[in-house]
Amino acid sequence: MNHFPFFRTCHLSLLLLCLLTVGACTTKPTQIQPDRAKPTSRAIEPDFPQLIASVEKSHGPIAANRIRYWAKLIEQNKHGIDLHKLQQTNLFFNDARFVSDLEVWQRDDYWATPVEFLIKDAGDCEDFAIAKYVTLDLMGIDIDKMRITYVKAETLNQPHMVLSYYAHPSDMPLILDSITPRILPGDQREDLTPVYSFNGRTLWLARSRNDQVETGDSQQIKLWRELKYKIERELGAPIN
Repeated sequence: MNHFPFFRTCHLSLLLLCLLTVGACTTKPTQIQPDRAKPTSRAIEPDFPQLIASVEKSHGPIAANRIRYWAKLIEQNKHGIDLHKLQQTNLFFNDARFVSDLEVWQRDDYWATPVEFLIKDAGDCEDFAIAKYVTLDLMGIDIDKMRITYVKAETLNQPHMVLSYYAHPSDMPLILDSITPRILPGDQREDLTPVYSFNGRTLWLARSRNDQVETGDSQQIKLWRELKYKIERELGAPIN
């Protein structure tokens, strides 16, 4: 990953803000309360049997089995507490290979759907973060608790993407990262400098290390808008 694709869609003033602002974490430690989980209710559930059959026909039984395990992961964790959902999802996807878009897709920058990612069993940081977001959405986690977050990986000196989970809006987020199996609070990830983040509804830019500013609708991000449409076509159901 060599650049921030969102920069290509910014207006000039917003682009300048993107380039000049870093930081995002709040300061209150995250505490996930083990409350009774609420059952997941979706108007339209993904058609996993049809999806599995389609993948098996096009890509073979091994790829189809990965989709089958994914569907089972979602179903078995719908009624669990959030922390357990985060842990299971992080472990499941972090087993995949971390490789560049150029190697997998022969393109400089490509955002894969979770199905495409599982078929290849490989992807870059964007693919990991997006797959975790979609999976946790399907498990019933409120998307207001989740943000797909672009950061600068200071150790690697390059852009990187992670998934951030906020138990409450003012809490320090937990970070689900493709380069480590540990889910840590943001204040323990000093190697990551947040730049901007989004979920299915909202886009934020970091104004300081302790403050993020809401800047509009995440549909402003062309790659996300197109990806969400592809995901919903594959699943036969909407995502948040």
